[in-house]
Amino acid sequence: MNNAYADSSRVFELRTYHCAPGKLDALLTRFRDHTMRIFERHGMHNAGYFLPADEPAKGNTLVYIISHASREKADQNWKEFTADPEWQNVKAASEGNGKLVEKIDREYMTAADFSPLK
Repeated sequence: MNNAYADSSRVFELRTYHCAPGKLDALLTRFRDHTMRIFERHGMHNAGYFLPADEPAKGNTLVYIISHASREKADQNWKEFTADPEWQNVKAASEGNGKLVEKIDREYMTAADFSPLK
């Protein structure tokens, strides 16, 4: 098992990004080329990325799960991530033609005792 998931204080964060019309491909490129790597640098472990298969979310939504060492670390990780100069440059460059995301939903979760991913 991946050591990143061994700590019982670990929290998972489920995030749903509702994209601006026509911006999903640009968002996926940003995640693929930059965001995932920057997340890891700030203690945010990439667990999975998903695209809804059914309407109305199909074609305009990204759903993903990342994990943090604890809820307190999650807050710290996000503060450090948003202040990261590389992230700020990547975000600005990718949004040159308008914002990519209109709305973000998020939920913090802990693993059930029987979950294979902890």
